[in-house]
Amino acid sequence: MAANQKQSVDSATVARNFINQYGKAKFKRFIKLLKDGTSGEAIADEYGVSRERVRQWKNAFGIVVQSYDVDPDIQKLAGLR
Repeated sequence: MAANQKQSVDSATVARNFINQYGKAKFKRFIKLLKDGTSGEAIADEYGVSRERVRQWKNAFGIVVQSYDVDPDIQKLAGLR
C-alpha cells in the first residue's frame, strides 16, 4: 500500500474513533474550529484534552495551508489588479 493510502486509512480510523468518543456533531465542530483558525489551547479546553492531542488530531484530519494575502493597494501599485 502506498504511503498516502496508508495515511488515509489511519486518518479515517482516527476520525471514526473521534466520532465514537465525542459524536458526529462534536467532530463537525472540531473541523469548523480548525478551519476558523481557533487556537489549539482553546480547542483543548473545549474538548477536555491536551494541546498535544489536538495537534495529533489536526495532523490526522488534514494539512495546514498558509497563504499570504497582499493588500489591495499594494496589488494595485504592483499592477496585479
